Parts: sequence; structure tokens; C-alpha cells
Amino acid sequence: MIDEGRDLSSVEVEFDRLLADDLPEDEQFQKDANALLDRGQDLPLRPDYPYIEPSHLPAIKSGRSSGPRKLALDLPYDVRSDRIAGAWLGRCAGCLLGKPVEGTHHRRLKELLAKAGCSGITGYLWQLPGMTQQDYTDVDFADIWDFYRHTRTFPGDDDTDYTVAGMALLKDKGIAFTPTDMAQFWMANLPILRTFTAERVAYRNFVDGIAPPASASFRNPCREWIGAQIRADVFGYIALGNPGFAAELAWRDACISHVKNGIYGAMWVAAMLAAAVVETDNRSIIEIGLTEIPRKSRLHEAIVEILDRKAAGASYSEMVDHIHGRWDETRPDHWCHAVSNAQIVAMALLYSEGVFEKAITGAVLPYFDTDSNGATVGSIIGMMLGAKSLPTKWTGVMNDTMHTNVLGQNVSILGLAEKMFQLHRKAEQDRKSP
Repeated sequence: MIDEGRDLSSVEVEFDRLLADDLPEDEQFQKDANALLDRGQDLPLRPDYPYIEPSHLPAIKSGRSSGPRKLALDLPYDVRSDRIAGAWLGRCAGCLLGKPVEGTHHRRLKELLAKAGCSGITGYLWQLPGMTQQDYTDVDFADIWDFYRHTRTFPGDDDTDYTVAGMALLKDKGIAFTPTDMAQFWMANLPILRTFTAERVAYRNFVDGIAPPASASFRNPCREWIGAQIRADVFGYIALGNPGFAAELAWRDACISHVKNGIYGAMWVAAMLAAAVVETDNRSIIEIGLTEIPRKSRLHEAIVEILDRKAAGASYSEMVDHIHGRWDETRPDHWCHAVSNAQIVAMALLYSEGVFEKAITGAVLPYFDTDSNGATVGSIIGMMLGAKSLPTKWTGVMNDTMHTNVLGQNVSILGLAEKMFQLHRKAEQDRKSP
């Protein structure tokens, strides 16, 4: 609420009381906490709050910069198919790189790399050179050795489950789907225990009869976290070359569980992916994404800050230090916030020099939400390069197989990519039809 600019002066005493360490978290505590969340939702903004951050689409559009909205897409279909396949493979590889260390902290990754004598990430973290089972155990990463060294497929993750879910909804409802369609699809096809943070709160709200968009804000303290941002890729895939439409589709999905910057992160990512099939410059892709979100938002300001620091000559390590100085990774709301992780995504793209390995390792090394950032950056750089250009060092370990909790089975990654390509073709034809 503080980040959103709410004036909490009238409820500070009550917040302090509920946050006291000696207060039992019993039924009365939950009742009081819910009542306080409800009151906080209706508090006015501080007079000095500098941001204008609507959640409704017309207001978001009115606050944007001028942008291309639609790019000339002259690529033949076989190239588009390869690009979508590259995005899918890149998303899985980036997610798999970050997955073993999700939820831990930057210092611990440095300890693991130091144990292996590495100055950076050069491969999957269970493949560090010269490391034994005892070496991983010594730095408290025995789980990486025990599980991931046996990896022969992509084991599945919520970061890819939502991409599959989005594809399934688009196949069923087409590009005219509504937020309510997405909410109903979740309840029919997505196990609630495979949802987390804002998504689980929204799911609970659906079940309680709270429809979108109220489902995003009702007693949802995670409403500006990264969840919608990790769901956005599929909307960039289907709207290749059309960042404006990709962002609109992402809004329809994001608004069921997120507000403000939680929504903007999804729109930014979807627009970047739609542009990445055409544009070859990472900064241009980031800037096109920014034209789809409000200029006076925290997310816009934070990404511009990264762009400006890079232009002023900041090194990658200096940028990582700056982000860690701005955000505290030990706080869940910082570790999983849309804005902090969007800064990492922008940084990783800017310093990648168009190299897939530099992109995904640059997204994971700073920590925060490692698998989500690796997945998003891998998807964007994979879209730029195409499947045929991705190194088998990163894609081969998965053997073209992933597990998904949406379909409840192992599926071909390239098979999903082909289905996504066909959805893109159909959407393109539908938008051209009178």
C-alpha cells in the first residue's frame, strides 16, 4: 500500500499492532487483518505521490507514449515458426537454469560458483566443472546434485504451465477471450496448489464469486508481484509484429490477478516479444515495450533508469550492485515484485550482446526470481535468434520434452511451438477478416 501511494496515516497504529511479534495469529487476528486490508484498499493517495497508475485498459492507453503499436512483419512462415520455437526453447532453458536456485539469495550463488572456481555461470548449475556431490553439499546445495543432475527433460514449472494454459485458452476461445474466460479456464484446468501468491489469492476469489477485475485487488497483497509478467509470453507469440495488440491481450489475462505495475509488467513483456520477431536491437525492443505502459508509472521509471545507466557506461556488475542497493532480496515483496524483476530482465537483455548464453546467465546471476527472469529473457532472446541458432548446450539437455501440470503429462516442446505457430497464423487471419 505504501508503494501504491496510499495515505496510511489513519491506519498506521493498527498496522503496527498486527505486526507485533507477540500477537497470536489466531482467528481474531485473521479477521482483523482482513478488515484492515479492506480499509487500506479504499484509502486515498498521498498528495505528493508522483505516479499515475491506472489498472483499466482505456486509462492505461491514455497514459502511454506514442509507439509503433504494429510493425511490418515480412518474415515468411517458416522463419516465424522457427522464431516461436526458439522462444519456447529459450523460455524452458532459461527457466531450467534458474529453477534450482529459486528462493535463495545472491550470496549463496556466489558461494556455489566460488566452490567451483567460476567467476560466472557457464552452464547449468548441476554441471559446474570439477564439482562432486560433497562439493554441492558443502555449500548447502545438495538438492541440485540429487535432482537436477538426472535431468533428461524439462521438469515443469508454473512459469511454463501458464504459457500452456494461455495457449489452450486461445485455442478454445480465440483472440476474443475475456478476463472471465481466463478465470473460468483456471478453475476448470489448473490445480489451485500449482498457483502461488497473487494467482492463488485470485483463484480463491473466483471460487468465492468475486469476478475480475475485483478478483485482483480483494485481499490480495501480492497484486503487484511478478505473476502476470510470467504469464505474458503467449500473447507476444500469437501477436507477432503487433506489440499493441499483444499488450492488450496480456492485460486481459493480467487484470484477473494483478493491478497497476503487476499488469504493466505483463504488457511490457508481451509487447517486447511481439517486437522481438522483427527488431534486432535489444534497447529498441525494451523501448517498444515501454510505449505500451503508462509513462508516469514506477515500472516505466525503473526501466528507463536501467537504460540510462547503461548508456552512461555502467558495467554489468555495477548494475547488479545498484539493483541490490535498491531492492532487498530478503523481503518477499522486493524479491518477487514486478518492478525489481523487470529491471533484471532489462539489464540482462541490454548486456547480452545478442548472445543467448550471456542473456540467460545475466538474468539468473543477480538472483531475485531466478527461474522467472531466466524464462522471460530466454524467451525474448530465443524469439530474436530462432530455434536453429540456439546452442544445444542449453537446449539439448531437455530432449524436446517438458512436463506440464495443465495437461498432466510430458509433451514435446517443439510440438507446443508448432501448435503456437498455428494459433498465430489463425489469429493473423482472423484479424484480417472483416
